[in-house]
Amino acid sequence: MKSYQDYWKTRLGFMLAAMGSAVGLGNIWRFPYITGELGGATFLLVYLGFVFLIGIPLLLAEFSIGKAGQKDAVGSFQNLAPGTKWHWTGFMGVIGGILILSFYSVVAGWSLFYLYRYVTGAFWTEPDGGFGQVFGEWTSSTIYPLFWQALFLGITLFIVIRGIKGGIEKANVFLMPALALLMIFMAGFVLTLDGAFEGLKFLFQPDWSLLGDPKLYLTALGQAFFSLSLGVGGMLTYGSYLKAKDKLPTATVGIGLMDTVFAIISGIIIFPAVFSFGLSIGEGPPLVFITLPSIFASMPLGNMIGIVFFVLLSMAALSSAISLLELPVAFFSRTIGMTRKAATYLCTAIIFVLGVASSFGYGIWSGVTPIGDRDILGSIDYITANFMLPLGALLMALFVGLYLNKEQALANSEIQSKSLANVWYFIVKFVVPIILVVIVIAQVFDITA
Repeated sequence: MKSYQDYWKTRLGFMLAAMGSAVGLGNIWRFPYITGELGGATFLLVYLGFVFLIGIPLLLAEFSIGKAGQKDAVGSFQNLAPGTKWHWTGFMGVIGGILILSFYSVVAGWSLFYLYRYVTGAFWTEPDGGFGQVFGEWTSSTIYPLFWQALFLGITLFIVIRGIKGGIEKANVFLMPALALLMIFMAGFVLTLDGAFEGLKFLFQPDWSLLGDPKLYLTALGQAFFSLSLGVGGMLTYGSYLKAKDKLPTATVGIGLMDTVFAIISGIIIFPAVFSFGLSIGEGPPLVFITLPSIFASMPLGNMIGIVFFVLLSMAALSSAISLLELPVAFFSRTIGMTRKAATYLCTAIIFVLGVASSFGYGIWSGVTPIGDRDILGSIDYITANFMLPLGALLMALFVGLYLNKEQALANSEIQSKSLANVWYFIVKFVVPIILVVIVIAQVFDITA
């Protein structure tokens, strides 16, 4: 075993860390605005279908590769498939993780800035020009957003550099229960607002006519991968730190279910509030930075609610960023022989430099639209969520279903029930690849949709 390798202290610690990887900006920032744009309950149903049909089986497949391979995203494939090209799946995951964290850290920096402004009292009332103007001026600034992006990455570095037990596990054992309590509090408070029921109807009452929209399915699948951190190798890396006695199936189902619950609760927090104040549900990415602060400024105790919400958002971002940074750190530690400390500093620096482009995309490079009318951040988000993650997940499914023999795949899955194991294997070998190939082809031929 390489010296860089570490283990989770407890199975619960692993579950909380994996849950932290899954529960992040994908649930609280990305899920609500995408749900708002694509029909509310209709999108939610399709999303849930993909989570249970594809997400959880693939999550188990990814964990099983990591636990059996016992190394990082590249090394695990090299251990299980020596002399083949399968390790390129891991390379793609490492690159994808770096790209995701590069724009993720920009949005997380915005969250930290808003938290600071709420704590200092600057956002307790609607500022001159409104929150839309504040957000536009803030994000278009050249230097200030970079400071908050660097601060967020510095906090992430501080945790990851301390290793698995002393850093990642310890942080998530605190972060995830605290996050759950904050979200439940926020949801309970929002449901007391006048008009909250209309928001619940939007979230839970489907409009069946929308089921004919292909974009609904493409986006829902991309969101399922983004939310569960599938296809990028972070979950594989976390699985490599498990001990032999730590069993996968129940932990995997628990992680998938709790991630879904967090996404639904985030919808309960946001949509009743938006409907209660008669604002637009299709605000896009700025929803939590323009619409919600306007709501908080108009409600009783809104200053305290604003603090709680941006603490929640920042904590969720941090729990996911930890796993995204650990992915390349583990790779650099093994392949180059770097110490964890050196690898963490190097990877953080690379991610920060790449993130500058996403930040500038709202300012001096706002005219740069690499894909269609998407800015730089939106383009990286689109490529990773709709191409790299599904393609990575497809390759992992093909590895488990086609490269490994059935007996090895079932043994690695650790499913005790023979019938359930066969169902899981059938889904991973046949159902998942067919759906993912269709999705990837659809994205290729409709890249600017």
